[in-house]
Amino acid sequence: MALPVVAVVGRPNVGKSTLFNRLIGQRLSIVDDTPGVTRDRIYSKCEWSGREFMLVDTGGIEPKTDDKILLQMRRQANIAIDSASVIILVTDLKCGVTANDYDVASMLQKSGKPIVLCVNKCDRLGATDPDFFEFYNLGLGDPIEVSSVHGYGTGDLLDRVVEYLPPNDEESDSGDSVKVAVIGKPNVGKSSLINAVSGEERVIVTDVAGTTRDSTDTLVENSFGRFTFIDTAGIRRKSKIYENIEHYSVLRSYMAVDRADVAVIVIDATVGFTEQDSKVAGYAHEQGKGCIVAVNKWDIVDKETDTMKKFTEDLKVSLGFMDYVPFVFVSAKTGQRLNKLFELINAVSANNSMRISTGRLNDILSYATERVQPPSDKGKRLKIYYMTQPSSKPPTFVVFVNSADLFHFSYRRYLENQIREVFGGLEGTPIRFIVRERDSTDTK
Repeated sequence: MALPVVAVVGRPNVGKSTLFNRLIGQRLSIVDDTPGVTRDRIYSKCEWSGREFMLVDTGGIEPKTDDKILLQMRRQANIAIDSASVIILVTDLKCGVTANDYDVASMLQKSGKPIVLCVNKCDRLGATDPDFFEFYNLGLGDPIEVSSVHGYGTGDLLDRVVEYLPPNDEESDSGDSVKVAVIGKPNVGKSSLINAVSGEERVIVTDVAGTTRDSTDTLVENSFGRFTFIDTAGIRRKSKIYENIEHYSVLRSYMAVDRADVAVIVIDATVGFTEQDSKVAGYAHEQGKGCIVAVNKWDIVDKETDTMKKFTEDLKVSLGFMDYVPFVFVSAKTGQRLNKLFELINAVSANNSMRISTGRLNDILSYATERVQPPSDKGKRLKIYYMTQPSSKPPTFVVFVNSADLFHFSYRRYLENQIREVFGGLEGTPIRFIVRERDSTDTK
């Protein structure tokens, strides 16, 4: 399911970003763990009382300004408001209620979205500051005292947010279909591709309302199987795309990935691979989704000898951290290789769900360790006792060893390659290893 969006908004310098960081805790610190991936820190998952949602930080809103930068920040906040299920309006106790606070509150009320009023910088414990009661004048219900610096009141704030979140609806019309997120930056042909695949040997095509205004699901059933294609619609203008709109197109792509079994990363063949493509691809990799790169608009590329081969080699360099990913060169306009895309989606989905028996895994492990001896350091050699697979999507293997420090990345990569070699490459899916230390005297 797509995660609901909670937007943190308010005028400048009220502590929105400090509150954002406080609410997501340590989650932001692992954003850059994936090699080769740079991600913007304007949004992150947040969890409270068993509910997950996407928390979105915004720039300060100045309702009345001609400053270009402030206009951009206001436009960014408006996009967040449009996308949000719940809005947190952050105000500043030390400044009191300002004219801009009234203007922002009025703007938010017109949105019709649930609003949680946060009075930040309530840093002193004890009796409530008399100035706090002034914030009732904003007409947004009971304000909540919060200190984003010290963490006071954040639990009460999140309790209120969770009350307003939409219910956890069950997946409805998609049934047992393969869920495919079609992601990529604006204007690469995502919607054209979905229109093309839904019209190919069409049997059933229905529109299912998405969980946000900008997301639609298209259910397609054909000779290749049953698929739910998740599009991130609405951000497709070819020119004058403001940077903040680019940010939110990436956010919507991330939310589509969360719901999907397979992510089809669409790239414009006339532009090539870009940094933003790397962001959305890296997120799909990080979430353990099956991945395919679809190079669209291949029909209008000037071709020479080995054009496709050279393009593929360049993509492999750019996607070095996802060397398992397959490429398919398609044209949404002409229908070129769309059958191949369906075949890859089925293969990648199956690989991402693959289960391997413990006996088979340990046969592979025995062969691999005999072929290449595990590494040693200062006279101590790595011993790998056994390996098992506790979960799939993606295939995840627990390896029991005598010393986790000796299980170097290079040997981990060697074992991964051995597993891929035995099972046909496990094309399109990442593989995860969890290393557990076990004393050699343990009889288990």
